[in-house]
Amino acid sequence: MTLPRPDLLQNLADARALRIASDLGRSLRAVDRGFDATASITVDGRRLRDFASNDYLGLARDPALVEALVAAARRGGVGASAAHLLGGHREEHAALEEALAAWTGRERALLFSTGYMANLGAMQALLAHGDAGAMAQPALCVQDKLNHACLIDAARLAGSTLRRYRHAEVDGARRQLETQPGVAALVATDGVFSMDGDVAPLRALADLCRTQHATLMVDDAHGLGVLGPRGAGSLAEAGIDQGHAPVLMATLGKALGVAGAFVAGPAVLIDGLVQFARAHIYTTAMPPALAAAALVAVRIARGDDERRARLTRHITLFRAGAAARGIALLPSRTPIQPVAIGDSTAALCAARTLEAAGFFVPAIRPPTVAAGSARLRVTLSAAHAEADIEQLLDALATTLAPIGEGRQ
Repeated sequence: MTLPRPDLLQNLADARALRIASDLGRSLRAVDRGFDATASITVDGRRLRDFASNDYLGLARDPALVEALVAAARRGGVGASAAHLLGGHREEHAALEEALAAWTGRERALLFSTGYMANLGAMQALLAHGDAGAMAQPALCVQDKLNHACLIDAARLAGSTLRRYRHAEVDGARRQLETQPGVAALVATDGVFSMDGDVAPLRALADLCRTQHATLMVDDAHGLGVLGPRGAGSLAEAGIDQGHAPVLMATLGKALGVAGAFVAGPAVLIDGLVQFARAHIYTTAMPPALAAAALVAVRIARGDDERRARLTRHITLFRAGAAARGIALLPSRTPIQPVAIGDSTAALCAARTLEAAGFFVPAIRPPTVAAGSARLRVTLSAAHAEADIEQLLDALATTLAPIGEGRQ
């Protein structure tokens, strides 16, 4: 007798229903950002001050980027129309790769369509060829427990042995490496952690990788443009060159305000990725017009220290104002400023109350963060006005007061 197979769509529907019943459901909301310099969006017909965007330098609506994109589209069309290796690699892509390599102090750079694809492509190529392409055992990948999901997924898809260490504990990383001495190993970490906003102990990790003969990979999606001399990122801030951190990934859709990603490092890395990174080989190249806009964004980000200074002032203002109002923040010196709540339902209610008051600050809940660590993820931008930040702090204090009273 053949047993009936479970219905995959019904399984998915049941899982969704369970998540929604637990106040952990997610939903898409179409927003209108408009074309002005303010950090605001329109949601369901209401204009809200936006404190959820990763547009840290306020470049996403910069007229210079828009003009570059339109000019490139008029000159060469919208889409690349082919993969990089099949005629899709345009002059705009090549110029952007050169600029990114120079900015980050790396020998070469290679574009990918998204940060997720960049991490998948780089880690799959590295880990699958960790022993000249014929490993007796899988390569070892050691990761911080708070790494972005794409780093974790990439290690699993590459077939490596994935081991994780407690957040920012370098001794934990060392212990994990020592479980498999003699095996090719990659240590991968976020530069700036996307949900907590803190910076990885990069210098200590680089020293560890040197003594353990492991390769260090840093995902600097939230550090590029924000940290380091001329905004070159968290590795530049730590003074770590490509000899000590050979694999750097960063995105173009956060501080640079465009879209896409890149991997930068020595020529041997980039040449290898061109041959083996499936996420680069088997997909259409990013639109050349976007690459043209990103190139302008790189030039602005490198040269406009005032934007970073303004962003730093906003971070200082927010943290000082939160302390004065008794608002609990996680320790972060970056634009990501998480407001600790704990309970998922309470975080969701707080986000709704803030929205009613005119502020867009979504709640971050499990499984994005660990159970019991729900929070409001405030992100700051150079595009904010100081008055916006002060008014958000007042609204936060009012919103969180009943939650604090309930904990007493």
